[in-house]
Amino acid sequence: MKIISATGREDIAMVYIAAMEGGRKVEFVESLQPPLPRETKWVLIVSTLFGCTVGCRMCDAGSDYRGKLTAAEILKQIDYLVNKRFPGRLPDVKKLKIQFARMGEPSFNPAVLDVLKALPGLFPIPGLIASLSTIAPENSGDFFNKLLELRKKEYQGRDFQLQFSIHSSDEKNRDWLMPVAKWNLAKIAGYGNLFYEKNLRKITLNFALSKDIPLDPSKIGAIFDPAVFLIKMTPLNPTYRAQAKGLRTGLDQLSGVAGKKIVAGFKALGFEVLVSIGELEENLIGSNCGQYLQQHLRSSSRLNNGYTYDIQ
Repeated sequence: MKIISATGREDIAMVYIAAMEGGRKVEFVESLQPPLPRETKWVLIVSTLFGCTVGCRMCDAGSDYRGKLTAAEILKQIDYLVNKRFPGRLPDVKKLKIQFARMGEPSFNPAVLDVLKALPGLFPIPGLIASLSTIAPENSGDFFNKLLELRKKEYQGRDFQLQFSIHSSDEKNRDWLMPVAKWNLAKIAGYGNLFYEKNLRKITLNFALSKDIPLDPSKIGAIFDPAVFLIKMTPLNPTYRAQAKGLRTGLDQLSGVAGKKIVAGFKALGFEVLVSIGELEENLIGSNCGQYLQQHLRSSSRLNNGYTYDIQ
């Protein structure tokens, strides 16, 4: 693996573009949560596919698919970041979160399971948290069955962050936003109930809010158990694809009266709600979810609220 480009800020987030053997390119990210230092919380976000086949309406990585990464190629991304910050030793951090969430739907790649199985042995530290974000494609049942087995064997008694990308309470809107066959909300709820380990991290239901896309807490509450699931609400990040599809960020909605009403609706149903706006500087870096530097590099237009950092 050869690093060919990078951008960002060392005190917030860095994005790396690397060439793997054969010349296929991959992106990965390391990020902090200011004002917390790296030694308190360090997040590594790695890719599992070269591009992606899903084509989510808000995601710049949803094109240019060139295959699956091997387990070794996924681990090389992690190893590069760890060796850069902690050469020759284990990461000295209280919380090390490794997210499979940059490029690619992880359930399309069985090698992700091999990496998940290896992580506790490679990083035997108390603060290790594996994090997998998925839309739950319909044809990935075998992956999720094996993930459930892995959860009960390799991660029993450990925090494991499983996040489902939901984005709307309306199935038709979900189908438009994520245009592949996928589990409906009831099937996601059933799997989450099996996956959850009592007194550990709840299953995350992620909603990237965009204007004109409905989110009704009562519909979610009728399907999901607040003892098992938590709600995460984020604004839609600025991407070329979201702009082309007419999607507008719900940032002002999230921080305004409408957002507060939705949060109150979820809380009234007993849900824990995380409103995650994060560092807006990450939009300018291009390190946020749905952003993809290689799309920015080949675009003839520019976003005024995203991808403004020079790429070295």
